[in-house]
Amino acid sequence: MDDAGRAPGTGRPPPQPAGGAGGTRRAGRPAVSPAPGAEPAVSARTIVGVSGGVDSSVAALLLRDAGEPVAGLFMRNWADDGSGDCRAEDDRRDAVAVCGRLGLPIHFRDFSSEYWSGVFEHFLAEYAAGRTPNPDVLCNREVKFKHFLDAARELGAERIATGHYARVEHAGGRWRLLRARDRSKDQTYFLHQLGQPQLAATLFPLGGLEKAAVRRLAADAGLPTAAKKDSTGICFIGERDFREFLGRYLPAREGEIQTPDGQRVGTHPGVFYFTLGQREGLAIGGVRGRPAAPWYVVGKDVRRNVLYVDQGADSPWLMSTRARTEAAHWIGGAPPAPRFDCTAQTRYRQNDEACTVTVDEDGSLGVAFHRPQRAVTPGQSLVLYDGDECLGGAVIAGTDAPLEARLADLAA
Repeated sequence: MDDAGRAPGTGRPPPQPAGGAGGTRRAGRPAVSPAPGAEPAVSARTIVGVSGGVDSSVAALLLRDAGEPVAGLFMRNWADDGSGDCRAEDDRRDAVAVCGRLGLPIHFRDFSSEYWSGVFEHFLAEYAAGRTPNPDVLCNREVKFKHFLDAARELGAERIATGHYARVEHAGGRWRLLRARDRSKDQTYFLHQLGQPQLAATLFPLGGLEKAAVRRLAADAGLPTAAKKDSTGICFIGERDFREFLGRYLPAREGEIQTPDGQRVGTHPGVFYFTLGQREGLAIGGVRGRPAAPWYVVGKDVRRNVLYVDQGADSPWLMSTRARTEAAHWIGGAPPAPRFDCTAQTRYRQNDEACTVTVDEDGSLGVAFHRPQRAVTPGQSLVLYDGDECLGGAVIAGTDAPLEARLADLAA
């Protein structure tokens, strides 16, 4: 942000929360009042984050049916930017309908300013630096399990619940984050930045359920979200054209697409729009002397505005055996040991990969994979597991992929 409050590269101020800019607030300002005046006090012990989707709807259903004193809270985390793409109002209506069906009170909070400063500014800075960030991880840490939890406590609740697919248990004197029963839906990758205080105050009612069972429960209860499509895309921003969306905030310019040996094979609309291993959107036609095989992104030089590609999904230019990270976060408060073996995921839904982790004095990690890995991407999260337990993780800073060392030499 510049001194005038403009978003980087846009010349315009960021979207403002509903109700206008300015003022201070605690744990988000009420975006909608259920009745004129202050929100009524409730005796709910647990506040469920109701998003207007089927998962949070069933989380609320399960807690209500278990006799838990519960209320819902709908978070608005992205202000309308005039694109018409934000579906927050549709989601809000669905959340209201679900709570009405279940006979639960519902509260509303606007965290769009908190999302902008705690998540989105970092998202833009990472893309501007040529990295590929994971805003869902930050959104969980900075919004859902920080400001939402604070808001729930201000309402008098002891804890929160969400529709995430994960499990929490207390064993050995500490709280542990465990994978969900439905491994295809497990979301511990996105939750690895949580700590002991958050886990102690959080319920994940869906952790022991398969997704199909969740939809059946919603249908049996007559919930209006039973058949609603799962949301995808950037956390809280929705399913919109990524290139068009990012272009509003980061000015892009065309540049060359080259092979690692310097052969020009096309032009790109902006290096920000591409990530390692990507095939789509390159628009590379036939290249003389090259086979008719797909091209993949193998590197980016933001300073020179060059996108590097090679043919083959498993190009050697994409492979690495080691990764370096920024300072790690440990769910239990500390690493298991200065050096230990475990498994890792470098992207969501990746199969576990065996590795050896060395913890450096500054808290960063050196990770040696037991077999070569494809497209380990700076900016993404490297998340560590011991069986079903999520130990924590860190942001990937770099790898030993061959092109990365060459680009570092060019920048020196």
